Amino acid sequence: MLNLIIILVKIAVVISIALLHVAYASYFERKVIGHMQVRMGPMEVGWHGLLQPIADGIKLLFKEDIIPANADRHVFMIAPMICFFGAMSSIVVVPFFGSFKIGAYTVGGSLADLNIGLLFILAMSSLGAYGVILSGWASNSKYAFLGSLRSSAQVISYEVAMGLSLIGVIMLSGSLNLSDIVEAQASAWPLGWYAVPQFPGFAIFCIAALAETNRTPFDLPEAESELVAGYFAEYSGFRFALFFMAEYMGMFIMAAVAVACFLGGWNPVPGLGWIFPPGVWWFLVKVYVLFFIYFWVRSTLPRYRYDQLMALGWKFMIPISLANIILTGLWKVVF
Repeated sequence: MLNLIIILVKIAVVISIALLHVAYASYFERKVIGHMQVRMGPMEVGWHGLLQPIADGIKLLFKEDIIPANADRHVFMIAPMICFFGAMSSIVVVPFFGSFKIGAYTVGGSLADLNIGLLFILAMSSLGAYGVILSGWASNSKYAFLGSLRSSAQVISYEVAMGLSLIGVIMLSGSLNLSDIVEAQASAWPLGWYAVPQFPGFAIFCIAALAETNRTPFDLPEAESELVAGYFAEYSGFRFALFFMAEYMGMFIMAAVAVACFLGGWNPVPGLGWIFPPGVWWFLVKVYVLFFIYFWVRSTLPRYRYDQLMALGWKFMIPISLANIILTGLWKVVF
């Protein structure tokens, strides 16, 4: 009975915090980009616009849900749910802190401590791509269909590079379990975090994560100046909100994987452990630093041309990822 109560409490806490995070990540982005462009960002709803995400959520919840007359109705309705649940299900294997005991029961840092956690996240991120493709096809709109085709090609290109960039981490830690990878970094002295020995893999993962979540400068599936809004051009109301939430949840998952695999997870920054002890606080601080970089990139870089996007993935990132795997293997054999 105690086990069931603890599991339900963990699920409620993690999902609530994740959804709150999704809402306020958009507020944080608008504020950061606003100040980078010498303006204030949201200021009207609440003190310094703090209630703006809640106002936006209420507006989208009660907005009319329009389905185009020539759309494939059932596929059109289910596509945003696939995107959202694909992103949400990934969070179950993310370890936010180290395990500890309550009596005889061990509380893990994740909802499900899977031995194939990293593989599960990659599979769920691929599942979200199906929602994008189906939404563009079911909308019966040229703009939406072009956006979904771009997204499918982009996912194929950059998921290969992303998967290869993580193989070096798996080789060093000897595990696909995210908690084991974090613990391996804590004991990997003098190399420490895998961002140091695996810097090419870390850089490629961060770039591929931008493409995977359709963020600037790889936001060609949405490309407002060319495709209106791309694959969700025909969506409104709550279904549009599901796409919006899936994108920000995907950003959180990618940042969390980068933190767990390359930046030591919940372990403190060397020399700064006195600020607060190892745990969820250090994990979230690192995630928010990566989020800030997401927003910084969006306000700084222009969108890639589509042939440049494909060339970067296939001609540069994948060969560098393969070279990184070979060098990691040689390093393991020699040392």
